[in-house]
Amino acid sequence: MSINATLFVQAIVFAILVWFTMKFVWPPIATALDERARKIADGLAAADKARSELSAANQRIEAELAQARAESAARLAEAERMAQRVIEEAKARANEEAAKIVAAAQAEAEQQAVKAREALREQVAILAVKGAEQILRKEVNPAVHAELLHRLKSEL
Repeated sequence: MSINATLFVQAIVFAILVWFTMKFVWPPIATALDERARKIADGLAAADKARSELSAANQRIEAELAQARAESAARLAEAERMAQRVIEEAKARANEEAAKIVAAAQAEAEQQAVKAREALREQVAILAVKGAEQILRKEVNPAVHAELLHRLKSEL
């Protein structure tokens, strides 16, 4: 056989191989490549979506943290104000109680002074009666002279 016939037959076999490959082999390969490209594109889109959702979630978290910090600071300030108010009320109650105690002590001291004056008057009256008895050398009857002794007590 000649070289031309061999080349011609090889060209026909090659053409049949190309036709067979284009008809039966190439479409499934192209479909598989297209499917893989679609999956990769979907994966990249999902990754972008997840990245944007993560960014949004981070922003929400930061906003919620800032709000929680603000609420915490407000609650802490309110607690401090309440503590200060309780301290002031306790001081006011203590001052009122101290004033009551001082007033009660003053009233008791005044009562003690009045009792002491009364006791002193009684003793002075008794001494005055004894002194008068000594001067007069006779006994003075307290029951008979009660009015006189009462006046003498009130004058002292």
